[in-house]
Amino acid sequence: MGSGKVTSSEHLDWQGRHVTVAGLGVSGIPAAKALHARGAHVTVVNDGDDARAREQAAELEALGITVRLGDGATLPEGAELVVTAPGWKPDKPLFTAAREAGLEIWGDVELAWRLRGPDAAPWLAITGTNGKTTTTQMLASILKAAGLRTAAVGNIGVSLLDAVLGDEQYDVLAVELSSYQLHWAPSLRAHSAAVLNLAPDHLDWHGSMEAYAADKGRIYEGNRVACVYNVADKATEDLVREADVEEGCRAIGFTLGTPGPSQLGVVEGILVDRAFVEDRHKNAQELAEVSDVNPPAPHNIANALAAAALARAFGVPARAVRDGLRDFTPDAHRISHVADVDSVAYVDDSKATNTHAAQASLAAYESIVWIAGGLAKGATFDELVAKSAKRLRGVVLIGQDRALIREALARHAPEVPVVDLDRTDTGAMPAAVQEASRLAVAGDTVLLAPACASMDMFANYNKRGEAFAEAVRGLAGAGA
Repeated sequence: MGSGKVTSSEHLDWQGRHVTVAGLGVSGIPAAKALHARGAHVTVVNDGDDARAREQAAELEALGITVRLGDGATLPEGAELVVTAPGWKPDKPLFTAAREAGLEIWGDVELAWRLRGPDAAPWLAITGTNGKTTTTQMLASILKAAGLRTAAVGNIGVSLLDAVLGDEQYDVLAVELSSYQLHWAPSLRAHSAAVLNLAPDHLDWHGSMEAYAADKGRIYEGNRVACVYNVADKATEDLVREADVEEGCRAIGFTLGTPGPSQLGVVEGILVDRAFVEDRHKNAQELAEVSDVNPPAPHNIANALAAAALARAFGVPARAVRDGLRDFTPDAHRISHVADVDSVAYVDDSKATNTHAAQASLAAYESIVWIAGGLAKGATFDELVAKSAKRLRGVVLIGQDRALIREALARHAPEVPVVDLDRTDTGAMPAAVQEASRLAVAGDTVLLAPACASMDMFANYNKRGEAFAEAVRGLAGAGA
């Protein structure tokens, strides 16, 4: 079982196989159910043993699936395969035991890839440190505009297993993949794939930047038509060069500048394609206007070009790229304009949970009062501050690790006024917005781009963004 050559469920006899599923949750429960339905003996192991886990366990046990709560470290006796939730770290004792026993370890993406039918829809796959979700949603919007049956799936919240095994028939899938998911997906072979960018993230999980990049690069393995890379990020092109792809697969770059042959780029406010046209050395195809991208911030234009490249690789016409981009509405908390108060724009980018995302957000505005801080996750802020210093009117700091940002500001932007709110309670957000409004002048942007995770103060980045938006509405209501 699992020779690496197996590509669909037709070749797998699950009847009587002993499979261990590591972790309950959005991937573990569908995996356990799918394997059980195919006759496998499934044992689910889970570290936690709280009320939610017990409720989930009861649901699975009612089907005849064995669940072991509070013990995710021990490999069940007789196990022949381990299927893991993507977030479980590779150095967990369960996986050490599995490797010592000569067992394969699959993630939910690998399982979905193996279980898809012989006529399954091809995958257009997207990864990167930042922009994955937006680009995947843009791609799905473009594909729909072309009349194709599609969905945005994967790390985006819709289980790939549900997409692959459900009754809905798709022509193509827009698939967001995290580095965790790619680590556990050795046999994935996409139609085409993109790595949007690479910056240090999740290094505590991967162990090193090299390991993180290598896992991201797995998305290119076996690509059939196009490997899409970021011209401005050489590391992504290096991953394409290292990938083992099918004969005839092309390297396609995207750039915010004028594109060369086999690239997509921008010319005088127009998104153009010099990759999927006849005689690409002489010709270019107009795809859309920069104003069709919402919002038209530089990093979001890059997202749009990557999505367009994957769609064009699948044969989508230029008009559908334009229509799909026009139809696309970004999720909340991703450079979301909340309100204008006294000629100052207030923008929520709570999703900017690392320095790379925050840098892209800061680059979108000329004069900024920046609200930042939270859990740094081991990040450093010198490069971010140095690159953004000239745009900063002022800074308001909140959260547990705000001192790291304050020290970087002292080194690289000593002239910028800084308000350090010595608070990590949720009530700090209205105070931060009030202080930001005091620092801002007409024409400025007050930008929540924390460059940090939210869990020191909020349940998640959504709650943080909602608190910001509520504080801004309060400011507007007060006629500030």
